[in-house]
Amino acid sequence: MAISDDEVSAIARLARLEIKEQDLAAVGAGLGRVLEFVRQMDAIDTTNIEPLAHPLELAAHRRADEVLEPDLRDVYQLGAPQVQNALYLVPKVIE
Repeated sequence: MAISDDEVSAIARLARLEIKEQDLAAVGAGLGRVLEFVRQMDAIDTTNIEPLAHPLELAAHRRADEVLEPDLRDVYQLGAPQVQNALYLVPKVIE
């Protein structure tokens, strides 16, 4: 699938990418190969195929929900200019 230099420039502008003039043809060829691959994948019949959450059937590793570190909030808040009810107080920036 051929992509013109104008189309590559438009795509680059939308993606906020800077592509040099001499690289437009190479980028267009690469995008064309990607789109051709997607076209080939669209041709595959996936009617009776269930969607996958992950390509490999792996069991999730679970760990016990237990506290592993001490509560050091009070120590961390000692250096804060203002604290109230265990929350850091900051100046209002939005009116």
